[in-house]
Amino acid sequence: PTSTYCQIWADTQRELDAMLQREREEFLQPQEDPEQVMQMLATAYVQYLGILRKLDEAHAHLIHQQKRAAARQALDGVMGRILEIKGEMVALERCECHSMAAVLMELQRVPEDIEIPIPKYFIQENLGILQYREKYLHEILLNAGLLEQEVVTAMTLEEAVRVIQVAERARQGRARAAFMRRIYLEEKRQSKKQEQQMAKSPDEAATCIQKVWRGHRQRKETERLREEEMIFLGMVKLSEMINGTGSLPPELEVMISLQKTNVLEGEVQERANFSFRHELRAAEGPHIKETFQDQITQCFLECRHVTGRFPDYPPEKTGGSKAFIIEKHPEEIVEELAAKKAQALAEAEKNEKDKKRKEAKEPAPEKKTEKVEQQVVDEGWKMGPSNFLSMLEEGSSQFQVFWENRDNKADFLQDHDPELIKAGERGEVEEEIRVQVDEVMQEKLLRVKEAVDGETGPGQVKAAKEKNSGKKKKKRPRKPRKGGHENLMMSLACRTIDSLYQQLAEEKLLIQVKNVNLSDYMGYYDCLGSLLREAGAQPMPSIPEVRQLVALYGILPLGSQTVHENGPLVKSLLLAGPAGVGKKMLVHAICTEAGANLFSLTPSNTVKYPGKEGLIMMLHMILKVGNSPQ
Repeated sequence: PTSTYCQIWADTQRELDAMLQREREEFLQPQEDPEQVMQMLATAYVQYLGILRKLDEAHAHLIHQQKRAAARQALDGVMGRILEIKGEMVALERCECHSMAAVLMELQRVPEDIEIPIPKYFIQENLGILQYREKYLHEILLNAGLLEQEVVTAMTLEEAVRVIQVAERARQGRARAAFMRRIYLEEKRQSKKQEQQMAKSPDEAATCIQKVWRGHRQRKETERLREEEMIFLGMVKLSEMINGTGSLPPELEVMISLQKTNVLEGEVQERANFSFRHELRAAEGPHIKETFQDQITQCFLECRHVTGRFPDYPPEKTGGSKAFIIEKHPEEIVEELAAKKAQALAEAEKNEKDKKRKEAKEPAPEKKTEKVEQQVVDEGWKMGPSNFLSMLEEGSSQFQVFWENRDNKADFLQDHDPELIKAGERGEVEEEIRVQVDEVMQEKLLRVKEAVDGETGPGQVKAAKEKNSGKKKKKRPRKPRKGGHENLMMSLACRTIDSLYQQLAEEKLLIQVKNVNLSDYMGYYDCLGSLLREAGAQPMPSIPEVRQLVALYGILPLGSQTVHENGPLVKSLLLAGPAGVGKKMLVHAICTEAGANLFSLTPSNTVKYPGKEGLIMMLHMILKVGNSPQ
């Protein structure tokens, strides 16, 4: 049920709060012992993986859209924090693989607990796009004749005889079964005739009655279960089930309430959030507009009272009326402007003095350099800055305010909260109204300045100066025409994503991804690896360690846009090894788990675009198709 996953989310959020509190206490303090630092990082790494696994489970089954958004924020934050801790561990040990046996024993975990869980929303939220893309690519390859067809081989004589024998034996078995069934039915028919001719005893009569009654009761029970199932699936109208008293049978009332809560998760999760922007603009728009106009008018009057004239309306590039609607007093604004003006005059005087000194060839006075001996103090290891801790703390505070004390049992339909949506869209509505108010107030200010102070707008003054001067503007020299590189870029900019997609597929630069999951790359942990690391040797990474690194550096940054933008930068991955160890399989697994395109930049494909311009055009096409949402 949904309440179960809400409880899992709440428990996981409390566990995450405890982890954040622990980071504030331990990681911000400098540490001198590298082994103790590694122990702290490995412990936090394993615990964050457990939190990530629980958050993914809760997020995948939550139906409420706003709860899913809050859980998604925590999910992305935990993924990014795991990558940051992994980066600190790699920088500390200068190695990608670490010995986690001691930490697992201390936390009473098993090696499977450090497997990287891949969030399900990577594929679920883009399932329609991925299915369309796969179908479109299949059609392109089929029309181009690039699909590999299965080779049909002729049967040998022995194989053909074996197939015929199997088919004939199956036919004889079916015929034998049908013959035996006819014999059984004939014997049963004869026995019934004999029973009817003979008089039945009281025991036989009672047995017959019992059979009829039990059959009748079972049919009624089956009919009731079928009605409940049809109501549960929403395939029967409630009006058809109402009895003569005008109410539903009591055993069906529970099923009606369950029907409201057990809505198909996929359909509800894909339901778009209802936009309250129009409703918010209609309800609060006039009040917001009137408030903006009053604030701007009041600021005009105060500035005129202080400076003696109306201020110039700031242009939209500098924020428009945002420069007016601030919490500073007009006198403070005047003081700031005067300070900036005095600073500009001082800089101008200094520049003039420097210029005169250079002209007189006077050597500038040398500044006395004082040698200060700085003591280099080794503070030890300290955790680097994080881009995800603030995100996790913000998500934790929002959970405590909005969701922690909310009653989930009464929300059968798992519907949205209008107030939260309005709070999120109120800023956008205010910005739209502010732009409209700026246009009106700018015209109003021009009229007031012309009527009161006799001033005209800046555009009119500029036009009058140009008219009086009679000077013609000099024509700017024409820019040189664009070369071949610019023409190629312009031609690519006008093309659609589908056409580029088709061209790359036909030229074998875009290849079809095999449906392979990362879990299919199976193997066992190397139990002797920790002993070799303690002895100072660096063992070869085991298959589970390769899976973890591929998931961390390849799948998580590709699947989550937040992790990709804010996480540690991973430019490329190098999969090295002899033939047959699964390098191509891992590449296909990355694309399958993250829903990514797969481009093959082998020399046989890149040679189709000769020269520097050809390579630039090829890379531009690949980047344009790769960055497109489709």
